[in-house]
Amino acid sequence: MIPFQSEKTDFFQMDIENRMTLLMKLHEEVMSGNDVLNPAIEKAYQHNKWFTPENTRLALKNIREQFLDEEKLKKWISSYPLYRKTPKLVGIVMAGNIPLVGFHDFLCAFISGNRVVVKLSSKDDVLFPFLMNELTRLDSGVKDLIFVSEILKGIDAVIATGSNNSSRYFEYYFGKYPHIIRKNRNAVAVLMGNETQEEIEQLGFDMFSYFGLGCRNVSKLMVPKNYDFTFFFQSLEKYSSLSQHNKYKNNYDYNRAILLVNKTPHFANEFLMIKEDIQVASPVALLHYEFYEDKNDLQAKLKRDEETIQCIIGKDFIPFGKSQSPELWDYADNVDTMKFLSELN
Repeated sequence: MIPFQSEKTDFFQMDIENRMTLLMKLHEEVMSGNDVLNPAIEKAYQHNKWFTPENTRLALKNIREQFLDEEKLKKWISSYPLYRKTPKLVGIVMAGNIPLVGFHDFLCAFISGNRVVVKLSSKDDVLFPFLMNELTRLDSGVKDLIFVSEILKGIDAVIATGSNNSSRYFEYYFGKYPHIIRKNRNAVAVLMGNETQEEIEQLGFDMFSYFGLGCRNVSKLMVPKNYDFTFFFQSLEKYSSLSQHNKYKNNYDYNRAILLVNKTPHFANEFLMIKEDIQVASPVALLHYEFYEDKNDLQAKLKRDEETIQCIIGKDFIPFGKSQSPELWDYADNVDTMKFLSELN
């Protein structure tokens, strides 16, 4: 890992154009599917079995196509006053639920002209250092702009992502700094009852990509009253291989046992359980659902849960199958990270 230097010394200062050029080099030389990534992908999998090569490549594909597209980057940053004579040191506490989940926060801090110090999750401490080493290889000046450290010292602002429990810790330690602190959120899907098999299959991707561990994974369904789940389950059979993944299957067995012991009404096949519950968040392999009476009732219930909903999937919302493809300007928790960074004094 790149050592963190807490003292503020003179450093190589890149302007925004240079940083953009460097990101394009990363896109072309590292992120475009060549073999240099393979050892890091395998190492990440050996370290954390949730990070299958398939899931890591999905995360890298989304970063490459959504975050490191030159035209999108130019469009994105053109909306913000990013030129600052004195860069700030921005601390980023990254989550570890899915591969490289904190890359967007890093990108915001880096492209806004700041120095960045990152505290990695122990679950995802392979891929980001690899990418930073590649950036340093492409331009040695990066070593004075990006650091990885266990302790955030000398920072001017912080962006921290974690659970509801860890957010209290973050508030205690980082509350005195300008900050963005994120808690648990998940995606909700709205079904009308007339979805096709293809649409339900696409919804399956929103549910099961990254084994459902991401904040943009669907963890709850809003369904019309008297919705029949038979067709829903039939349309998801292509995901039956999930039951072959040991960690996922262990979670399925554990949560199924709890439902059975507690005699909780539910529906299930060999890789998914669903139960009626108003809570948005649900455990791995278990999906919650809630009935709605009409459009007004649906809107009222979505409004009720807006503090725990990351995004909404459905025919009138984000299209089925697109929950894991946010644009650069689709900010987590609807908090404009770039606006926050550009307004630092």
